[in-house]
Order: sequence, then C-alpha cells, then structure tokens
Amino acid sequence: MTRREKQALIDQGHLLPLMEEFYTIQGEGYHKGTAAYFVRIGGCDVGCHWCDVKESWLPELHPATETTKIVDNAVKYSDIIVVTGGEPLTWDMGPLTEQLKAKGVQTHIETSGAYKLTGEWDWICLSPKKIKLPTEEIYDKANELKCIIYNKDDFKFAEEQAAKVNDDCILYLQPEWSKRDKMMPQIVDYVMANPKWKVSLQTHKYLNIP
Repeated sequence: MTRREKQALIDQGHLLPLMEEFYTIQGEGYHKGTAAYFVRIGGCDVGCHWCDVKESWLPELHPATETTKIVDNAVKYSDIIVVTGGEPLTWDMGPLTEQLKAKGVQTHIETSGAYKLTGEWDWICLSPKKIKLPTEEIYDKANELKCIIYNKDDFKFAEEQAAKVNDDCILYLQPEWSKRDKMMPQIVDYVMANPKWKVSLQTHKYLNIP
C-alpha cells in the first residue's frame, strides 16, 4: 500500500490511529461504574495543558489500524464501546460506528466537539475546551456536558456552555485531577447553590484502574 493509498483510507475512516484499547469500568459522568470497552484514538490538536494523555496528541505515533479489526476485537469484551482520545472527531467516525452498530452494541463517544460530528452514537459526552470551542451542531445532540474545573474562571465557562446544550443534557462539573483538592470544595459549594449541575469524579483513578 502506498502512502497516498494509506492516507486515503485514513481520511475515509477505514483506518484509524489506534493508541490503545482496554476493558475497564467507566470512571466518569453518567455511566460511571459501568463496565465498558474503551477505544482510544490518537490525534488531537486542542492542546489542553493539563491533558493526562498527551501521548495521544500525535497520530503518527500510533498504528493506522483497520476499523474492522478494532470492531471485531472490541465486541468480544462488551456491548458498550466508548470511543475516546485524543480527539476522535479528528477522524471520520462513520465507518467505525456503522460496523459497531451492525454488531448490536452501544456506541459512546467522549469528545471536545471541536470538529464535525460524524458517526452514529447512543451517548455523546461533550467536554468543551476554551481554546477550541465545539461546533454548534453538537450542542443539540450532547447527552451529557462535562466541564473540567481547573480554576475559578472555569465556572463561568461552564455556564456559557450549559446555556448552549439541549434541555435534556445532563450537566457535570469535574475537577481537573491535579487541582482536585483545591477545587473540589468550590465545586461542592457551587453545585449546592446551582443544583442543575452534578459532580463528576474520575473514580477510575481512585480505583487505580485504566
């Protein structure tokens, strides 16, 4: 396969830069505590300074993998497949989710929403970032909004994002892990004063699992 042919397959979503895949417990948001199979796709130019998977940023570091192989392996483990990154919407998610749905499994995505929404999703976790805002289309389709609280200014950003999502979207505030001791008391007070919000924790880190 030539480099051009390979790139065409990547552009079409038939090959994806696969960073890692693993069966674990969902640690965050609405589905926390639920067993799920995670597929982490490489590639992200959003560039959050506190990102805990910076090794996912460069797609060329991760093997371009056939979506059929990703699907065949994932469905062996769970009927809930969570696609995360990196930023998975960097790539066309259509072929991956079409094949997953054909296998009868649920498709979840964790995304900043910075790129066009592709793919067929049963659950969309939107986690917007200030430095590269979501596309307008994803606000109407998000099932949950997860805003990361790194400092006090992030509460204002969270409210701005909450004003854009649909009425059924569940709202979460989650402390950035390295700032959790400082920010958690502020989050607790904020949620108690603004009960439309819920607290999300990275429970998988407390459980010491992936």
